[in-house]
This record gives sequence, C-alpha cells and structure tokens, in this order.
Amino acid sequence: MYFPEASGTSQSPVDIISKDAVFDQSLADHPLKFSYSTSRETEVLNNGYTLVVFPRSKQVDSGLRIESIGRSVLSGGPLPEDAEFELSEVRFHWGKDCDRGSEHLVNHKAFPMEVQFVHWNARSYSSIEEAIGSRHGITIVSMFGQIGREHGGLKIVADALEDVLYKGRQKTLSGPFNPSTFLPDPALWDFWTYDGSLTTPPCSENVTWIVLRYPLMLSIPQMENFRRLCTFVKGDHPHPGDDGFMADNFRPPQALNGRKVRASFQS
Repeated sequence: MYFPEASGTSQSPVDIISKDAVFDQSLADHPLKFSYSTSRETEVLNNGYTLVVFPRSKQVDSGLRIESIGRSVLSGGPLPEDAEFELSEVRFHWGKDCDRGSEHLVNHKAFPMEVQFVHWNARSYSSIEEAIGSRHGITIVSMFGQIGREHGGLKIVADALEDVLYKGRQKTLSGPFNPSTFLPDPALWDFWTYDGSLTTPPCSENVTWIVLRYPLMLSIPQMENFRRLCTFVKGDHPHPGDDGFMADNFRPPQALNGRKVRASFQS
C-alpha cells in the first residue's frame, strides 16, 4: 500500500540535537499535567509489528448518555490552553541489541527502547480516527527506555508477554494498570517538543510530539521478554532469512526540514 503522507515535510521521528533545541519559557510556565487513571480492563495486543497496550476507561450509562469514567488525560505543555487529550494506547519500539531500538535519537544516540503514549484531542474531535491528521488532533508523549534495574510499573505488562507471543494474540491484564507508573517523578518532566507525524502508516502529520528527557529504566530480563515476541501467527513460519522475532521495529529519523525543536528546560 502507498501512504502519500509518508513523504511529507514534517515527518517523525527525528534526531534531537540538544544544542539546537530552543528553550521556550512558555513551556516551563505551563507544565505538563498527566491526569492518568487506573484501568481495570487493559488489553495487550501483539499486532505483528509492535506491542500495543489499550487502557480502557469504564463506560457508565447515566440514563441520558454513556459516559466514560476514569479517562486518562493530558494537558499543559505545548498543548492548546483549553485542550484535553485522552490517552488511547501505549506503543513500544525496541531493538535486537541495546545499541538501538528507539525511534527518536538524542545527539545521534539511540536507546534500547521507546515507549509512546498516544493521545487524541477529545475536546475538538469525537474519535481518534477523526483526530488523526487533523489540526491539534494527536499528541504523543515519548519516553526512552534504558537498561538498569527492573521497572515495577512495567512488570504487569512484561509478565503478560508470554500470552501474546504470536501475531494477533490479545490478552486482558490480570490486574489494574495505571499508565502513570511509567512516568518519572514530576520534577523530571523536562521535555523537547516539535511538530511531526505518526511513525507508522498512514504517517499522518499534525502530531505534537513531547519527548521526555529522562528515560524509564528496565531490566535486561524485562527487555528480553519483548524480544521474544513473534511477527507471525502461531502455526505459521517466518519469511525465509527472517528469524521471526519482533525487534528493530523503529522508523529511522526523518529530516527536520527547518522545523524547530523547543525545550522546556535550559541545557
């Protein structure tokens, strides 16, 4: 299939060169606000390319309309003042080895993993499908994954991967999941931001990227759980010359084409 937007001039990911990033006082004055809720019905999906986590808000019928209780929303930072971006899914990208894996680079350096929180503008649009490609439609918060100690918040996801080894497999997490357990301490919410695109087809533009400066730590065993996932359906075989293990599922950096990367902190 051909995705014409993939050849646009505002594509993602990019290589963030810290000395070229422009400090923007307004970003420091409007800190990010993560109002993330605990999801009781969290789905984990192996789609053959990556792992996707879907935190579900609870649907309650109030008699007048169906309302979502416990939505996870993001505001502040570079987002429009009155906007409220609802978390739709969490995506993971990782490498076969620890010298690569992230989609974004910092000063030409890749990280072993990148975790992306995909949000859509729930004030301006009625669904994520409508928001994709639209002005102020999508915001993605990105965190780098770095090898270190085991990550407690990631444990419930990493432990479920055994049940979604093959493409198309989906599982409901055994316990409650709160996406905020992935985030660093609020004092460490320094970020870069720029206008870009989705990194997977259709590669639609008009995406506001927020790349957190401080990484999420995960252990080697947790990393290996991701590297055991398969790109093919159970009973099938990988393509000749392909080991069938899911890794290196990142898009290479795209040209900035004159775009500015802004920073919420002074380097």
